[in-house]
Amino acid sequence: MGLKPAYGEVPTDGVVPLSHTLDHVGPLALCVADAAIVYHAVLGRSRAATLPPSAAGELRLAVPRPYFCDLLDEEVRARFEAALDRLRVAGMRIDEVEIQHASDIASIYLRIGPSEAAAYHAKTLETMPERYTTPVRERLETGRRISANDYTRALSERQVLKREVDAALAGHDALVLPTLPIPAPPIGRATVRVDGTDEPVRSLMLRLTQLFNLTGHPAIALPAGTTSTGLPCSLQLVGSHTEALLRVALACEAQIQT
Repeated sequence: MGLKPAYGEVPTDGVVPLSHTLDHVGPLALCVADAAIVYHAVLGRSRAATLPPSAAGELRLAVPRPYFCDLLDEEVRARFEAALDRLRVAGMRIDEVEIQHASDIASIYLRIGPSEAAAYHAKTLETMPERYTTPVRERLETGRRISANDYTRALSERQVLKREVDAALAGHDALVLPTLPIPAPPIGRATVRVDGTDEPVRSLMLRLTQLFNLTGHPAIALPAGTTSTGLPCSLQLVGSHTEALLRVALACEAQIQT
């Protein structure tokens, strides 16, 4: 599982930036408790007390179904719904919410990330372009073609998305949705078939997580079963504060992993 703390919470000093307003640093771990230990350690809290899980019967979660559940592999959908059923049985209340401008996520992301990456790599790209692989160089070149006006407008549109996520979280302990719309794909696969259509793997891998990079909300991915062929599926929780999100994740993990 993986934890993405809130934006700016963990310093990115020493990290080669991809996008300075999107980059986050967080741990990969075997379980939520281990992720919490590493999270506290990188914040300098080496003696932090063990986090207790939230009381399952007091938790209120929200599923943003429009857009986020529109394009899902059928086995991913089945594992997601099974996980929700387990959380309900444990006493958690699960509502449904909508991120009104979710369809704008990719457009906003693609005007910010590549632009900032191209700015950082500009000198090396000019003097030593051969040092980049072709796909990376092409993405950086795309970023160089984004106008300052388009970039500035995307920053403003990102704030709209942040307000919408904040509104969806109001009265809820976390949002809950799949981490990826597909099972873990084989390395090197360019496309994957979803609902009878070949979809690009790269855009699918970003589809359900890039919003929370844009808005800076903390997010955590939990294992949520496997497909009939043994490929892992994952559940994503998104919150307002990392510490509180970890407590929610501990409670959800206990139900999903049983």
